[in-house]
Amino acid sequence: MKLIRQIALLFFVAAASVSLHAESKPVRVVIVGLVHGHVKGFLHELPKSSDAKLVAIVEPDKALAAKYEKEYSLDHSLFHTDLDETLVATHPDAVLVYTTILDHRRVIEAAAKRGVSSMVEKPLSTTMEDALAIRSAARKYKVHVLVNYETTWYASNAEALKLAEDKKLGDVRKVVVHDGHEGPAEIGVGPEWLPWLTDPVRNGAGALFDFGCYGADLATVLMHGEAPISVTAVSQTDKPQLYPHVEDDATIILHYPKMQAVLMPSWNWSFARKDMELYGTGGLAITVGPAGMRTRFKGEKTEQTSEAPALPASEASSLGYLAAVLHGEAKDAGDLSALDTNVVVMQILDAARTSAATGRTVMLKALPQ
Repeated sequence: MKLIRQIALLFFVAAASVSLHAESKPVRVVIVGLVHGHVKGFLHELPKSSDAKLVAIVEPDKALAAKYEKEYSLDHSLFHTDLDETLVATHPDAVLVYTTILDHRRVIEAAAKRGVSSMVEKPLSTTMEDALAIRSAARKYKVHVLVNYETTWYASNAEALKLAEDKKLGDVRKVVVHDGHEGPAEIGVGPEWLPWLTDPVRNGAGALFDFGCYGADLATVLMHGEAPISVTAVSQTDKPQLYPHVEDDATIILHYPKMQAVLMPSWNWSFARKDMELYGTGGLAITVGPAGMRTRFKGEKTEQTSEAPALPASEASSLGYLAAVLHGEAKDAGDLSALDTNVVVMQILDAARTSAATGRTVMLKALPQ
């Protein structure tokens, strides 16, 4: 009997080892599009990542594909021009979408029909219609659709949201989020990127969408997925010679029952910034870059500075999170990258665009379920 127990234990350990190994295998990913410059960050991190394995790149512009092939010393066999054929041939776990924002829906729907999940660059879409269609495809084909924001992987944001969740700040009454940089033309985004980034159809808007989505994302998670009562926005173009078709500066006010969020997206900052201020009845928390924090709680006479605790691997990078979700080790519901969160983000951006165009506050209606 003892021998039987020992043999059973060995089988159990072996099975557990196989299961753990299967879960830790890198996810097979296909890059779709090379016109979004954030793809460079992925290609830079790929050699150091154990979370993902690149199995193909789909880019119809052969000159652009050749440029990336040379710059990152990529195998020529990775490159393809047809999305459907590539999905059939490579059987990926996910597509990483670096197309224009307008093309997100097309790619996500094509991948979903093949049972393939997607991670797209922020924001989710250019229109509310596309956001709802993406949600419908994800539900129909039971795939994950995730949205990648740089600030999702900031330990400072995670800590600030935790302070709010744990009521360390009391009731949060006001949120102010600053996001942006000097402008895409000024910082020298690539020639494959700038034309669509400054196109109101292919990008949805200018700075309002490009950087307004960050604050809308954080506010939506802070409010546990609740949409605001109303959205009021103003926008302007201070550099029409550079951005004749879109705004380069905007301010968005989100009105909730007991809170206001003020989002300040801009292509007119003196320097790049992504920071958030939370003001509550019991204190304040201000993020400083990816890890820095400034806090002051009720009764304290001065602010304290600190470093936020490091995030676990599954929350510290887009690829770590993607692998954790696809392996069933993390849930993509209600967090910063989750589809449900980002449908609300799109509702906010769509209303802000309308408010800025009409000069009126937009009252939000419940989304169809």
